[in-house]
Amino acid sequence: MNIGKAAKLSNLTVKAVRYYANIGLVKPQQNIFSGYREYTSEEVAKLKFIGKARKFDFSINECKELLSLYEDKNRTSKEVKKITLEKITQIDSKLKDLRDLRNELSFLASNCNGDDRPNCPILEELSKN
Repeated sequence: MNIGKAAKLSNLTVKAVRYYANIGLVKPQQNIFSGYREYTSEEVAKLKFIGKARKFDFSINECKELLSLYEDKNRTSKEVKKITLEKITQIDSKLKDLRDLRNELSFLASNCNGDDRPNCPILEELSKN
């Protein structure tokens, strides 16, 4: 199938599908007559896999590793679990950072009168070195 159909079936953009092919995550066959890439149902399954992994915030390198494990029928699940637990730790760290940021912004907003005067603790904090 062509890239447009592969993109539609995998819920990805054509640009994303082309990028994943260019970096070798999927390997569509080159049609010798037209020069266009042709995607098989197996490639579409890999694209869906990558799309889901990216939604879970796995990096391209992590996707490569997960895809390699997915294709390796002799893999152990502990390898996959290790990668997943590392991702959870990263997400927890990001969540903590976001909570801290939200608390700081809430504090600044609550200390700003939001009136017609120019005094603004939010801008004062943002301008500090």
